Amino acid sequence: MKYNPLTPEEANIIENKATEPAFSGEYYQHFQTGKYICRRCNAELYKSEHKFQTNCGWPSFDAEILGAVKHLPDPDGQRTEIQCANCGAHLGHVFTNEHYTEKNTRHCVNSLSIKFVPYEK
Repeated sequence: MKYNPLTPEEANIIENKATEPAFSGEYYQHFQTGKYICRRCNAELYKSEHKFQTNCGWPSFDAEILGAVKHLPDPDGQRTEIQCANCGAHLGHVFTNEHYTEKNTRHCVNSLSIKFVPYEK
């Protein structure tokens, strides 16, 4: 499968499961209407309607597009990793029981793992 070229920083997060510094990502305070796609393979992952403000330092979503995101236990057993279901790109981690939204779920996503595409008018 052919993927989009990645910068060294993007590859470190997507392939090596690193984390970008808190409050540094371009989508942390981004609230335009559209969808978020995988930076590596362009698969649709999240809709802007899923995004919410948490002040945690990374983009937060309370739902994914059905079937777009895989949930896998971290090797340390402490967290649940989220990956693009299409290509396996590391997105971040998912947390529950924090009570930010009614869905009680927070996908904490690296901006460098995703790209924003505005809805067409």
